[in-house]
Amino acid sequence: MATTVPGDPPEPLLSLDDRELRRLGYRVVDLIADHWAGVGERPPITVGEPAALAGRLAEEPPEHPTPVDDVLALLIADVLPYVQHGDHPRFYARIPGPSNPVGVLADALASGLNVFVGSWTGGSGPATVELVTLDWMRRICGLPEGSEGAFVSGGSVATLNALAAARASRLGGHDPEAVVYLSDQAHAAVARALRVLGFADDQVRTLPSDADLRLPADATARAVAEDRGAGRRPFCVVATAGSTNTGAVDPLEALADLCAAEGMWLHADAAYGGPAVLSETGRRALAGLDRVDSLAIDPHKWLFQPYECGCLLVRHPGALAQAFALHPEYLADVSGGHEEVNFFDRGVQLTRGFRALKLWMTIKVFGLDELRRAVEHGLALAEHAERTLRAAGWGIVTPAQLGIVSFAREPPGAPAAELDRLHLRTVAEMQREGTAAISSTVLRGRTVLRMCTINPRGSTADVERTIAALDRAWAAAQAG
Repeated sequence: MATTVPGDPPEPLLSLDDRELRRLGYRVVDLIADHWAGVGERPPITVGEPAALAGRLAEEPPEHPTPVDDVLALLIADVLPYVQHGDHPRFYARIPGPSNPVGVLADALASGLNVFVGSWTGGSGPATVELVTLDWMRRICGLPEGSEGAFVSGGSVATLNALAAARASRLGGHDPEAVVYLSDQAHAAVARALRVLGFADDQVRTLPSDADLRLPADATARAVAEDRGAGRRPFCVVATAGSTNTGAVDPLEALADLCAAEGMWLHADAAYGGPAVLSETGRRALAGLDRVDSLAIDPHKWLFQPYECGCLLVRHPGALAQAFALHPEYLADVSGGHEEVNFFDRGVQLTRGFRALKLWMTIKVFGLDELRRAVEHGLALAEHAERTLRAAGWGIVTPAQLGIVSFAREPPGAPAAELDRLHLRTVAEMQREGTAAISSTVLRGRTVLRMCTINPRGSTADVERTIAALDRAWAAAQAG
């Protein structure tokens, strides 16, 4: 019996005609432009109630088309209002994602053209842009020529890939006697990456930070000596170059000396603080960053890119390929020649989008000098916040450093547990009011408040307005 082959459908599937695509595209661009024009007029964070959102959005997967304007209307009414705006000029919570409009358009272009940057064959032009942008990052951070890297989703994956490279380079693979050293101020992404890589808890030495909340080099050296004496294998130190809690930078020079003497790998988690090297203040604070074996930076933080944009740099050519490169038969046609870079050999992703485009376009359009001035503005705003907080009667727990200041109320005789509760309640009251967003953390066992002032479109007036709102929130917390 002859096989029947169905004919082509009368209209192309999963398509919009050119006219409708342009109309819809203009509508989307208008929404983006409206966001940028009015983001400061909306609350920096709006949280929806789970049951209410599910009631409006949960449904069976539709079998039949929904008019695209109805879908956009639903998105505008019931999805997009319930987000945090990391690009809001008064979003000072955690680490903001200030973004920039050129990066946004670059992301739209990369997505709209569905650009693939996994292999040289699949995207040699975009791969070249990524290599150029990585080299710019290398130069900014002071790593030697020949250093390699890749763009990834963020600092978590950058650190995961870096530690995989460190293990392959220093240990040759899994070793149950291997030990990694970090401080109690290290980002949780470090512990998570080590867990994913199969390190047991007793292979991770979390050392108490010093009075300045930094990883002490002398205590690290003693821990390394103790572990070597016990027959273990110290192989890696993870330094924090701008902590999320306070902006503290571990003593990179001293840790680099230690790692060089001990044959250990030094990774710097510079996901937040690394771009500060653009400024003179940042270069002083980050002295020694040029000596690390690997570092992670999040351009979606202090280089003002849309999410997701992380960057990994590794000092040693071939270290990433040693950890990740595999060449299955189905990739034989795209493996390429010796001089061609396949980014699937430098990390866990085979399918990769064009993340480098937004940073490349931002640097090309604005130039490093404007980025430098944006970083310096963030540093100055933190110093202004510290002065304004002092004047308003807040106690400074850690002074402004790399754009972060932490603070607390310290009324005499107040029980510590009650102060902790009031500080947490103050964060909630500020979110409820909607003027600005700050966040809490715990330092030396105390709940404190913190501001991170890296948005280049924020102003001293925004800082002052935020601290006025903070005073109202503290009063409301006490009254409640």
